[in-house]
Amino acid sequence: MEKVTTHKIEGLLSFCPKTFEDNRGNFFEAFNQDLFNEFVGRNVSFVQDNQSVSKKNVLRGLHFQCPPHAQGKLVRVIAGKALDVAVDLRKKSSTYGQYVAVELTAENNIVFWIPEGFAHGFVALEEQTIFSYKCTNYYNKTSEDCLMWNDTDLNIDWKIKQPIISDKDKEGKAFLNYHSPF
Repeated sequence: MEKVTTHKIEGLLSFCPKTFEDNRGNFFEAFNQDLFNEFVGRNVSFVQDNQSVSKKNVLRGLHFQCPPHAQGKLVRVIAGKALDVAVDLRKKSSTYGQYVAVELTAENNIVFWIPEGFAHGFVALEEQTIFSYKCTNYYNKTSEDCLMWNDTDLNIDWKIKQPIISDKDKEGKAFLNYHSPF
């Protein structure tokens, strides 16, 4: 990792790998367990990798899994461009209810760490955006939850006007009425 960026919300980190380019193309190390653990300050194990392909303006989120199946996520875009959003759901945090948005692209190669205790979502800003992420826990259907992507109390600027939303995401909960388990 060439550069590590902290954000206004403690625990969120962005990694920008060093890219090597020549006449054949480029190469970069997208993940290194030892360096990652050093940067986050603890040993993190990943147990599941997920990938999605989205059309332009598809918005997925704001998703999370409740304890004891909470997930940390290490996310990146392999092709295309996405705006990635993490909302702090940790009740004792001074940034509870605030969010950070990071633009992830196939060109910038930024890798975004979202620890347990955050709702997560993204919107594809280009056609055929391939979004890839590592998870610290296995998916558990009974533990999944979702906040409203367009909640006025969260006031997230998704950078688009008319997102394409799944039926499940249309049923997200209002932030003010949600009792966080984190």
